[in-house]
Amino acid sequence: MRGVIWLVLLFLVAVVAATTLGSNDGLVSLYWGHWRTDLSLNLFVLALLGACLVLMSAVQALNALVSLPRRAGEWRALRRERAAQAAFREALSEYFGARYGRARKAAQRAWQISQGTPLLEKDAEFQMLVQLLAAGSLHRLQDRPRRDETLRLALKAGKTLRGMARGTDDAARLLGAEWALDDRDAPRALEALEALPPGAARRTHALRLKLQALRMARRPLEALHTARLLANHQAFSPVVAQSLLRSLVSETLDSAHDVQQLRRLWSQFDSADRRDPQVAARAALRAVQLGDHEDARLWLRPFWDRLSELAREDRESVALALIEARSGIGVDWLPRLESAAQAYGHESAVVAAVGMVFAERQLWGKARRLLEQAAAAPGLPARTRRAAWRELAALARQDNDEAQALQCEHEAAELD
Repeated sequence: MRGVIWLVLLFLVAVVAATTLGSNDGLVSLYWGHWRTDLSLNLFVLALLGACLVLMSAVQALNALVSLPRRAGEWRALRRERAAQAAFREALSEYFGARYGRARKAAQRAWQISQGTPLLEKDAEFQMLVQLLAAGSLHRLQDRPRRDETLRLALKAGKTLRGMARGTDDAARLLGAEWALDDRDAPRALEALEALPPGAARRTHALRLKLQALRMARRPLEALHTARLLANHQAFSPVVAQSLLRSLVSETLDSAHDVQQLRRLWSQFDSADRRDPQVAARAALRAVQLGDHEDARLWLRPFWDRLSELAREDRESVALALIEARSGIGVDWLPRLESAAQAYGHESAVVAAVGMVFAERQLWGKARRLLEQAAAAPGLPARTRRAAWRELAALARQDNDEAQALQCEHEAAELD
């Protein structure tokens, strides 16, 4: 197709030349001193065009000759750049192939080649990527001193990055944090994560690393807030998120050493955590351990007011927590407990809680049947059944039935 087009153009030029130059009778006279030369206009035009063509060819040849050293230098630099890129690709291939010694050597070779290449010497992103690849290989080889030194050089090169290339610097800090966690060095991991810009620090992977570091550093409250962010970002499935949050709440509550600290931690919890019946039950149990039964019941009361909205396992947790917090309970609890016993008389944990509270208030007539039902319930924890048998023993002594009391104490001892 291209040949046909050129042929058509050639015919077109021939037609135009024959039309314009065929009947041209013009002359061009050239004078030089006493000499005169007459040329036809057609010959003069052709000679002028030929002279221009020769002049342009001469200029191009001279320019090529003058620029030859520069082009030779560019060619050598291009060869070095290609060699550096080839070594970098080789390092990547070896790294992903789990040949870390070869990967480090290839990355080191790429870095050495780049040092003599002006274009790559100014490419901080390439320098940083090569150093990160070498540092990653050294980490896999458990060579921590040289890994840390290589990472330091990479971060130093990253200070000159601008714009979109800043992502490489963020990658270096995330890798540093991940390696620090592998070394069980939580403070260094947190230091690397804190150096991230706000946008990078909110990424899911960065939050995961921060969560691991905070748990390793035994800072459960901060870990709880981080886990809540991850749950809001849907980084976990709902079941896993709930389990993780409850675990962190337990760790946070266990870190409280007095009632004031426990109250402060409870106020710092997210409202969603305070609405979780499992969390409230765990907080109540910790309050009881610290001798604060009043706050324990205060945290449990909202759930007893809406017991029908809770799942069965949640009702069980709340009921068992109330058993531990029953000491000193007021009469204002009795109506809601009677309603709970009527609505959930088939759930042994609720029955045990109501019976224990009635016994605490010395309502022995109401407590006896409920305690007998709880003591015989195989699904209850041994601690709760043991407490029910001992309450029944105390009730038998109130009735001067020592034989029955001894039998109840024997049943309690069997559960130890």
